[in-house]
Amino acid sequence: MTTIANGLAELKGLAGRDLGHSGWLEITQHRVNTFADATDDHQWIHTDAEKAADGPFGGTIAHGYLTLSLLIPLFTELLDVRGVTMSVNYGLDKVRFPGPVKVGGKIRLAARVVSVDDVPGNGVQMAMDFTVEIDGSAKPACVARALYRHYA
Repeated sequence: MTTIANGLAELKGLAGRDLGHSGWLEITQHRVNTFADATDDHQWIHTDAEKAADGPFGGTIAHGYLTLSLLIPLFTELLDVRGVTMSVNYGLDKVRFPGPVKVGGKIRLAARVVSVDDVPGNGVQMAMDFTVEIDGSAKPACVARALYRHYA
């Protein structure tokens, strides 16, 4: 279920709140290959299914940065910010990729609002803890603290 926050005051009220989980997203070889083309990263563990079958993961896996980039569509399922003039991705404090996402696997996002603090220019900065879970795996695909700024 999507949380809707209308304006800076409602965003501040989300501090400490768990936003739940997104839906599951299947990682296809087509998506991995498209990402490889966009980033010029064609390492065999991502794009060569035949060679990767005999590799350490038993098949092709998603790029870590592909998994990271999927935070954007997955997060939009969890939070809808309204009543602001601008929202920007301010960056990441920490990112780790503990577990590989095998092609054909499914991921989803778990999100928690760590803090919401005032910033100059009539805005707030939200710190979010994100965990990208892999269906059937004890290890997450990605753990990150993301920062977003929203301005009135």
